[in-house]
Amino acid sequence: MAAHPDPTAMPTPFQRVVADLRAHLWRPGLVIEEIPSPQRVAPYAVAVSADLTIRDQELGSGRLVILHDPDGIDAWQGTFRVVAYAKGAMDPEMVTDTMLADVGWSWLLEALGSHQAAYVAPSGNVACTWSRSFGGLQEQPSQAEMEIRASWTPRLDLDGGGIEAHLDAFAELLCATCGIPPLPDGVVMMTPLRQRSQER
Repeated sequence: MAAHPDPTAMPTPFQRVVADLRAHLWRPGLVIEEIPSPQRVAPYAVAVSADLTIRDQELGSGRLVILHDPDGIDAWQGTFRVVAYAKGAMDPEMVTDTMLADVGWSWLLEALGSHQAAYVAPSGNVACTWSRSFGGLQEQPSQAEMEIRASWTPRLDLDGGGIEAHLDAFAELLCATCGIPPLPDGVVMMTPLRQRSQER
């Protein structure tokens, strides 16, 4: 099954999701770019990459994919599925905490809850890694990263409305993975989506 790039070939709910994704205003520091979507997972899909940069320092990256099958998929418990990936650097000393993966998963649930993003059937995994260089690379500092891979079924309106809350939850998850707190109330999002097709 190939994902359809032609908007006129998309079901109305998916057209709404794509339009809302492309018009979404993201929090400062996030660079969002539309990328090729998976071709065989669902009949319709749209995807973006995310890079988090604060004061010219790259802190983390991620991807967000929104899948749609008008016939629904039993495992999804719905017709849409959000797939998220977030990776961020962290203090190497934290990697030894055996509860760190549980904390990472709680960040996802808290992000969805704080933005009132209704969902069902969440699943995923959290990986915490630590690396140390030797020999000719021994001068490089030790590195630690957390990777969160997750998916959930968003509860959207019949016309596809409501994806914005899930987009904000993804942004908050990526920032949490990089140690950046949520935006205070009243702070306006400023970063628009960049589409590769528009930059060529």
